[in-house]
Amino acid sequence: MSESKEKQPLLKIDDLHVSFLTYAGKVQAVRGVSLSMQEGEILAIVGESGCGKSVTAQTILQLNPSPPSVVEGGSIELEGRNLLQLDDAKMRAIRGHEISMIFQDPMTSLNPTMRIGKQIMEAILKHQKVTKKEAYDRAVEMLRLVGLSNPEQRMKQYPFEFSGGMRQRAMIAMALVCRPKILIADEPTTALDVTIQSQIVDLMLDLRQKLKTAILIITHDMGVVADIADRVAVMYAGVIVEKGDVKEIFFHPKHPYTWGLLDSIPRPDTHGERLIPIEGAPPDLIAPPKGCPFAARCDYAMKICHEQMPEITAEGDHEVRCWLCHEFAPKVVNRYTEGKEG
Repeated sequence: MSESKEKQPLLKIDDLHVSFLTYAGKVQAVRGVSLSMQEGEILAIVGESGCGKSVTAQTILQLNPSPPSVVEGGSIELEGRNLLQLDDAKMRAIRGHEISMIFQDPMTSLNPTMRIGKQIMEAILKHQKVTKKEAYDRAVEMLRLVGLSNPEQRMKQYPFEFSGGMRQRAMIAMALVCRPKILIADEPTTALDVTIQSQIVDLMLDLRQKLKTAILIITHDMGVVADIADRVAVMYAGVIVEKGDVKEIFFHPKHPYTWGLLDSIPRPDTHGERLIPIEGAPPDLIAPPKGCPFAARCDYAMKICHEQMPEITAEGDHEVRCWLCHEFAPKVVNRYTEGKEG
């Protein structure tokens, strides 16, 4: 019995479909996404802008406005509870307490008219039965934990008095102050310079170690993924096209879209070669293609790629949706497949 409990995912998303009803038509933003996370795990969802990463993350907490958003199918289970079946009151109890989220821009996510300390204390007082003194002490402790110097003074300051990196740390403190089981980080390093990015990544790894919090990170930065993730899900046009262990994704990628993402970042083994962009644009999700969504941009596309969505091919925990993985498909050779079978 205890072994089965250990194997049960902390979070499980199964065949999730989310659309947006617009005047132009129904935008099918998320089309059959399935993911799972274990306690203390860091899972990265990567892909270009508009591929459905943030919509997936916000649907977990039911943050997409409805209308226009509609969940058309699937389930999202937190320790066996289907979050899509909970009412607003029960979801408010989960947000910030069991699942917290760091949004892309901390300046717009923090209230500019409230002191930092009051905003962090508000999260504690909302979810836990503690005194204001206890909430204050815990907020100071969390600011210290995320690496802000002189936390008592920081409690009195407003967001505009913080640098970008400090605001991001304050957002992380606010998200983690109630010790959630899952932290969703939506592009947490996008607006920061490289040095601060590295500090934020180190901080999240340190907090994962200390608090055992699982982290779902949404990003298009493959460099951040390499530094922080245990597992990776590659998303394109609302579909997970490849997922697996971070080492498998970086050293044995199987989907041409994943190859394109990796070709567009500097790597130590490229010997100064120019980065290769992915030509073309993602498909219109009001009328998504019936076949592989990447076929129109893929150098290796076959006739079947345009006509039929590929099934999932799995080797252990490494899963990919690509017709090139079919036993009858021609073998392609590039620097990710050279010297390997398939």
